[in-house]
Amino acid sequence: MNDTLTSDVIGRRVEVNGEHATVHFSGIVPPVAGLWLGVEWDNPERGKHDGSHEGTVYFKCRHPTGGSFIRPNKVNFGVDFLTAVKNRYVLEDGPEEDVNEQIVIIGKKPVEAIGFDSIIKQQSQLSKLQEISLRNCAVNCAGDRGTIAKACPNIRKVDLSRNLLSSWDEVLDIADQLKHLEVLNLSENKLRFPSGSSSRTGTFPALKVLVLNRTGITWAEVLRCASGWPVLEELYLTSNDLFISERPADVLQMVKLLDLSSNQLIDENQLLLIAYLPRLEQLILSDIGISSIHFPDAGTGHKTSMFPSLQYLVVNDNQISQWPFINELDKLQSLHALSCIRNPLTEGSKEAQTTRQLIIAKIGQLKTLNKCEILPEERRGAELDYRKAFGNEWKKAGGHQDPDKNRPHEEFLRAHPRYQLLCLKYGAPEDGELQTQQPFLLKNQLLTLKVKYPNHVDQRVLEKQLPDSMTIQKVKGLLARLLKVPVSELLLSYESPKMPGREIELENDQQSLQFYSVESGDCLLVRW
Repeated sequence: MNDTLTSDVIGRRVEVNGEHATVHFSGIVPPVAGLWLGVEWDNPERGKHDGSHEGTVYFKCRHPTGGSFIRPNKVNFGVDFLTAVKNRYVLEDGPEEDVNEQIVIIGKKPVEAIGFDSIIKQQSQLSKLQEISLRNCAVNCAGDRGTIAKACPNIRKVDLSRNLLSSWDEVLDIADQLKHLEVLNLSENKLRFPSGSSSRTGTFPALKVLVLNRTGITWAEVLRCASGWPVLEELYLTSNDLFISERPADVLQMVKLLDLSSNQLIDENQLLLIAYLPRLEQLILSDIGISSIHFPDAGTGHKTSMFPSLQYLVVNDNQISQWPFINELDKLQSLHALSCIRNPLTEGSKEAQTTRQLIIAKIGQLKTLNKCEILPEERRGAELDYRKAFGNEWKKAGGHQDPDKNRPHEEFLRAHPRYQLLCLKYGAPEDGELQTQQPFLLKNQLLTLKVKYPNHVDQRVLEKQLPDSMTIQKVKGLLARLLKVPVSELLLSYESPKMPGREIELENDQQSLQFYSVESGDCLLVRW
């Protein structure tokens, strides 16, 4: 880049020794002669000043050390899309002896063409490409009009993250030539997006996945451009300082996954603006600082009409510290999977298993928690333990074994919205069950159990006292010694008088008796 730069470099994205920046100034900076570029670094620690020199302000930076003056010959302005593709994907020509000579007739004159096969091979290579990654390849524009469509007509997936694209128009110039484009990643490009209603927003007729992480896009710009994404299913918008300012109207209606992680300005009221996206199945809200949520259209024990299709919610790395947040999630009519790790509510407890049980008991339709499947026996155990743990509180609030007298007050029902349902499912807790407070704390309680052998009726029925924290593996070891049978041959299950006719397998050797909700009076069934 020579010293005849003009003002059209202003706003361009550049790369210097692996660091990216935006040009804000081009000109003379006295007293040193020659042309200088004033740049603002993406990494403000890379700079030296705020765009001022000896009292004169040449450009402005958001950070006091975000700016530098650099000579143009030190700056990489990047390459066009097709050049980057060829640099990365076209094979080098073979040795000279492999190069074929052909006679090509041009008009009536025979012309010797050396390397003709090589050119055809390169063109064939590019035309077959369907997925390309040009991450960090200094792409800055589309290049000559029509060249991408001619060379790479079949591309469906493009990674253009961390390049030198500076505006949405440059993206459109590329995408307009990729009619089959389904996946586009533009992360870490500091882009200028359309600002007015008459601006060019473009159309991506086949685009299903769009990644705009760390691009500086605003919510208004998302909605303005979204009319050009008619079939978009996944939209990633992390780390953009987004503030959701308005409800999507006739856009984003096909979106199934929305990632808003690491946008610290988003709060629960803003989330209600996206609550009626009809096909939204996955919502990722990690690290947005949220601590509470409320669905105002649904009272205690009722389902909300908001987020009607939401099946998977991620709220990791937030400030959730109160159980009402979890209670509200039970109002979501389609929620089947939840991830909520690294929150005060889940990290502060010494008993991680206890917290897991409480969440399972509080959200009735949940099938997966923190990427771990909730098996039927785990749900049953969690709900039975929850029912026992808060039984005394339920009685004090007006709960009663007699359905006609069972009227707990509103404060209890708000704190435990599913408790009445659990009483209907398993029966109201009896006084004898409530003598031990919080039985789910996994303390070493002794269980009195009968031991039977369905396949060996000649064996005498035993009665054993075992701690409820004892693992199935240790129970098998004890029985193997008593019966003189190899541990590997033993199969355990149990029956409960509370569920006559039902047998529950104890299939996970690493889990405890308490995990399977084995209680005093139950019967262990041993087979080999």
